Amino acid sequence: MPRKTGFTVTALGGFTSIIFENFDLARFQKVRSIMLEWERFTTGNTHTAWIICRQVEENAPHLGIDLKKAVVAVVGATGDIGSAVCRWLKQRTGVKDLVLVARHQGRLETLRQDLAGGNILSLEDALPEADVVVWVASLPKNMEIDTGTLRRPCLMVDGGYPKNLDTRLQSPHLHVLKGGIVEFWRDIGWHMMQIAEMERPSRQMFACFAEAMLLEFEGWHTNFSWGRNNISLAAMEKIGQASVRHGFRALGLGDLVTAPVPSAS
Repeated sequence: MPRKTGFTVTALGGFTSIIFENFDLARFQKVRSIMLEWERFTTGNTHTAWIICRQVEENAPHLGIDLKKAVVAVVGATGDIGSAVCRWLKQRTGVKDLVLVARHQGRLETLRQDLAGGNILSLEDALPEADVVVWVASLPKNMEIDTGTLRRPCLMVDGGYPKNLDTRLQSPHLHVLKGGIVEFWRDIGWHMMQIAEMERPSRQMFACFAEAMLLEFEGWHTNFSWGRNNISLAAMEKIGQASVRHGFRALGLGDLVTAPVPSAS
């Protein structure tokens, strides 16, 4: 489809990421009579990882959390986005302690070696230790979290999908951000983000979609994000600079919409 319609860059958001991370699609160069040009696809994960890191860096201080003294847990640390977030937080942000949480123990050990540091903990052990929790994996449906065991305050960046932490976890000391969401500086004139229940669907979108827009704005017609664990800090900086240059900003605590308290009648 992208080739037939003349698209230079295509992104399908998280769907692209899931398919490209788990299957070696580069092996397939032709479907029927159509030659596949994988360089026309981007997962958008590089921009998503950068936006999540910006959300941590910009919002933690508003809660009195000094990242240089903070413990940050990354849930889903071994995935494409999770590993990039870990590298950025350790090398660029300089968090005090980085806690790695994922299901695959072997990949966790490899990631810790690549990072030259980080503590591997189970989710149950990691949550009470963390001042900031970055979720790039969904909260298990049957798992219950005692919010009374969390740090006060605690910032959670919900980078998984569906984004349901704000409805499943309630506490005055817990602050949940919808991770990997950006807002453009003007209305775009589309309605697709209403399906994703964005607060401002005419301006807000997933950062992975925004990456495709940025690649077009900059004329970088390439698969900027591809595969698993290929995201470099240099690429994050490059797409981040383009994001700021073209008027995207990361969603912050000030964008949270507080539900009205029912009146006692």
